[in-house]
Amino acid sequence: MSSSRKSAVLLSALLSLTPLALAGAAEAPKTEIKGAAILDHPCGKVAVKQMGLIHAGKFEEANKLTTKEMQDQWKAMPAKDREMMTGMMKEMSRSEADFAKDIQASGVLTVEGGHATLTVKQEHKDANGSSTDTMTQNYVIDGNKCLISR
Repeated sequence: MSSSRKSAVLLSALLSLTPLALAGAAEAPKTEIKGAAILDHPCGKVAVKQMGLIHAGKFEEANKLTTKEMQDQWKAMPAKDREMMTGMMKEMSRSEADFAKDIQASGVLTVEGGHATLTVKQEHKDANGSSTDTMTQNYVIDGNKCLISR
């Protein structure tokens, strides 16, 4: 078979797969959930639960709400680094009730297929001016189960 014939066959095969790829993309529409409705979604529930566990210093329990990949990375991290990270996480965490209020006030959960992203923006104003804090968390969705991911 000549090289131009092989190229034509390969191109034809690739083009025949394009509609399948496009159909797969069409099956995963992007959905935005805002405010209080996020708390009814499995990813919203996991977000609030993990934040509360971190705030309470229950890092091992909080880690169980992450993907296996993240759990393995955490276990592989030197103890000194884990200690530093847990201290930072606890310091930056909020109670479940406070985080739920933040989500209700300014949360946006974007769901696309088996993945989701929660974004919570908070604006702060005082005598010195204003600032904005943005927290973003990624998730993997498996049926009705949602796990925190990278």
